[in-house]
Amino acid sequence: MENEAMAAFASWAPIVFMVLIFYFLLYRPQQKAKKARDEMLSSLKVGTKIITAGGIYGTITEVTDQILKVQIADKVEINITRGAVGTVDTVDLNKKNIDDDD
Repeated sequence: MENEAMAAFASWAPIVFMVLIFYFLLYRPQQKAKKARDEMLSSLKVGTKIITAGGIYGTITEVTDQILKVQIADKVEINITRGAVGTVDTVDLNKKNIDDDD
């Protein structure tokens, strides 16, 4: 009976091992990234500088449930969905790069 249990465990062990690998290498990091993105999207407020998924830089001027009004230039505002926000812009474009000699 003990040999049969060991044989059953030995036949299932590779499958269990593969499931654990998929969990730790694929599923868990994806869930952590989704949670971080959801937190970022829920923390958006007026005055936050963002970069859209399409690469447009702007500043949020109005926030509703799913729509953000973003100022992309003087007197130019567009409406986007929250999902269109790629990242929060942490780089100040008005500062001169250290590498620039001009």
